[in-house]
Amino acid sequence: MAVAFAGTINAQDVKFGVKLGMNVSSVSENGPNSLDSKTGFVLGVTSEFSLTEKISLQPELLFSQQGARSKDDFTLDLNYITMPIMVKYYVVDGFSIEAGPQFSFLVKDEVLDGSHVTDVPAESFDLMANLGLGYQFKNGLFFQTRYNLGLIDTNISENFNVKNGVYQMTLGYQF
Repeated sequence: MAVAFAGTINAQDVKFGVKLGMNVSSVSENGPNSLDSKTGFVLGVTSEFSLTEKISLQPELLFSQQGARSKDDFTLDLNYITMPIMVKYYVVDGFSIEAGPQFSFLVKDEVLDGSHVTDVPAESFDLMANLGLGYQFKNGLFFQTRYNLGLIDTNISENFNVKNGVYQMTLGYQF
């Protein structure tokens, strides 16, 4: 399907940009521990390729701080390089609904327990399903909000398997 649209893309239908935002991440688990959400940041580069007047493809390359924390001074840090590939549908001028997969590659996995830091053997890859909304102003400024749902267990230890969940709010600029 992408090949059919490839011939219709021209220079004014391609935009590049940068984005920065906040993650509120958590993990769903199969185990006895109770974890709360953790706040982190997300930043990176984005591009957008118009396929039709209302549909575009938005691949991105981002650094994303994720994880969770407990009330007992225990923090799980999971940082990723992520590659979301979003399909955007413009409902009205500027306002879009977006969905797509996200491929995440682990760059940091550790537990901070008080002042003690321990590396954890988390899975090095995560596949996520993303769903979101966005608004693009005519001057290139845009806002996006997404929920990223992890589809693969991130085995933190033998008895502690989790799936990532990230609510993401970003501000960006396309030029």
